Amino acid sequence: MATTAPSPSTPNDLLGVTKTLDLLAPRWSVWVLMTVSSQPLRYAEFKPRLSWLADGQLHPRLRHLTNTGVIERTEYAPRHVTYGLTNRGAALLPVLAVIASWGDTYLEKKLVANKDTGDMEPERIPPAQNIDDAVALLVPRHATPILFSLQSRGTATAKTLAAEAMPGYGLTAVYKPLERLVADGLVTASGTGGYQLTGSGQALAPVFEAISAWATAPAPESAARRTRGQGAAPSQTRSGPWATTPTRLPAPAVTAAPTARPAHAARPAQATTPPDGPAWKSGDLFSHQISARPISPAGGPRR
Repeated sequence: MATTAPSPSTPNDLLGVTKTLDLLAPRWSVWVLMTVSSQPLRYAEFKPRLSWLADGQLHPRLRHLTNTGVIERTEYAPRHVTYGLTNRGAALLPVLAVIASWGDTYLEKKLVANKDTGDMEPERIPPAQNIDDAVALLVPRHATPILFSLQSRGTATAKTLAAEAMPGYGLTAVYKPLERLVADGLVTASGTGGYQLTGSGQALAPVFEAISAWATAPAPESAARRTRGQGAAPSQTRSGPWATTPTRLPAPAVTAAPTARPAHAARPAQATTPPDGPAWKSGDLFSHQISARPISPAGGPRR
């Protein structure tokens, strides 16, 4: 088994990835973020676009994304407040396209009848749902450090993974996150007492690279990107640091692995490097009413 030492840049890479995943993890946060990707919106303008979210769900998401510095709250008057992307938030959109691409390619999909031909084909999943489901697989504690370690080593024993991805924990603590990653289809037992990434797990390398590049990029000088130029100057602007979540433990750096995309999958955004802009259009975001529960397994990592 390989015993390659972790890269000196690994702690920063891993820290940036885990903090960004934590930023995106609260359910519906990605949907809110993508809803303002074209222009700032007033609160009432969110309701038709996110009709299934109650006020008690929308307010916390807006507050969370504002506190993490990807959305800015601008108050023009006591009853005229808009929410729009900061420059940092706008820079995150190409990263979301890479995550959506991975989810569209590798996550399970139901087979549904084509309304025109009657042929059974994979259902179309909105990009925001693909992102939500992908992040849900990566955000559990120790999941990403273990994946980083396996990307670097290829194959590793539970003892090695415990030491690298979970220092300070006993050996037995590594088995639960490993079992979850195996059940999620990202890791497999090698048959020789070790563990290695599946094809879909290896294909996460571009996702981690895109997230890391965004997380470590210098903060833009301007606080916000506004698309509404008319009206009085804002009386109040509030934006927090781009990420305020707890740190996680370091693990080896990612090594990209080439992977093939299934022929049946719809063409997603580029998955090797962050594209220049989001691959979705406004009509793609909410192409159907989202299910409240995960989709039943039908091949690929589970949602």
